[in-house]
Amino acid sequence: MRIAIIAHDGKKADMVAFLQEHKTFLLQKDIQLVATGTTGSHVERAGLQVKRVASGPLGGDAQIAAMVTEGNIAAVIFYRDPLDRHPHEPDIAMLMRLCDVHNVPLATNQATAEMIIQGLT
Repeated sequence: MRIAIIAHDGKKADMVAFLQEHKTFLLQKDIQLVATGTTGSHVERAGLQVKRVASGPLGGDAQIAAMVTEGNIAAVIFYRDPLDRHPHEPDIAMLMRLCDVHNVPLATNQATAEMIIQGLT
């Protein structure tokens, strides 16, 4: 099972902490993580394996959206920074829309990310 993880710059540390907290579960369930480039590098430095795609502004959000469309992603955990503007906002909106279209769970904060993890147990 693959879970996509994305975090805006101000939320990367929160994402890493969340994944560390659930590391045993992720390993036991053999969950493969797919991340946008910079988020993935933070996750790798924390000792977790992750498949990295391009950074969000360079098309990583679109790459993950394509995986959602192809049925290759079971859930998306996207720690968004709602208080900042992002130049690739159209890609973010597209990813969120495609999660809705393809009925893929999408968490945008820690509370909903916890619900996805609980749903996988």
